[in-house]
Amino acid sequence: MANIHHQRITDDHHKDYSVDEYTNLLVDQEWEDRQNRKMERLIQSAKFKVSASISQIDYKTNRGLDRDVINKLALLGFIKHKQNVILTGPAGVGKSYIAQALGYQACLHGLKTLYQNTARFLAILKFAKIDGTYLKHLSRLNKINLLILDDFGLQKLDNVEREVLMDLIEDRHDRSSTMIASQIPISKWYDVIGEGTIADAILDRIIHSAHRMSLKGESLRKKNKPKL
Repeated sequence: MANIHHQRITDDHHKDYSVDEYTNLLVDQEWEDRQNRKMERLIQSAKFKVSASISQIDYKTNRGLDRDVINKLALLGFIKHKQNVILTGPAGVGKSYIAQALGYQACLHGLKTLYQNTARFLAILKFAKIDGTYLKHLSRLNKINLLILDDFGLQKLDNVEREVLMDLIEDRHDRSSTMIASQIPISKWYDVIGEGTIADAILDRIIHSAHRMSLKGESLRKKNKPKL
C-alpha cells in the first residue's frame, strides 16, 4: 500500500479522491496485488510442465472431447465435492494438457494444486519411507486440493509403490480431489496395481466418485511434426 501511495503521490493521482475514497482505493489495490501474488505462488508450486489454459484447448481435432464436459469441470465443482477426474486415451491426444489446464484453473481460484508424473512421484514417496520423511510428505499432500497424477500405469507397481498409492488414495478419499491421466484403459488398472485386495480398495476409492473422459484418435504430436 505504501508503494502504491508513493507512486500516486509522485504521479499526482491522489487529489481527485476524498480521504475515504483514497483509502478504499489503496485497500482494493493491495487486496488485488495479494491475490495476484497468491496465484503466482500456487502456479509455481504446482510444478506444471506447460502453461496450459482452458481457453486454448483444441476442440476441432476429432478426439472425442466434449466442450460441455470440460467447461463443467472448469467450474471446479468436482473439487468442492471432493470428486476425482480420470482422463484416458492413447499417447499424444492431449490428456496431460487438459489435466494441466484444469489444474491451472484451480490455481486461479486459489486452490492448492500439484502436478506429478506418477512413476517419479511414487519413487519420491518410496525414498521418503527410507529416510523417515514419509509421514511428513503425506501430511503436506493432504493439504493439496487437487493432485494430478500423469502417465499412470506405464509400469506395474511393486509392493512398496502399491502400499504408497493405497496410503495416498486412502488419505485423499472424500477429503480432496485426485486427477489421473493414463494411456491404460481403466479395465486394465487392476493388473497394473496388482494384489487383488489392495487393487480393489484403491480402485473403489478412485473410480467411485470420478468424472471420466476417454479420448481417442491419433497423436497430436504426429500431426504437429515438422515436415522435412
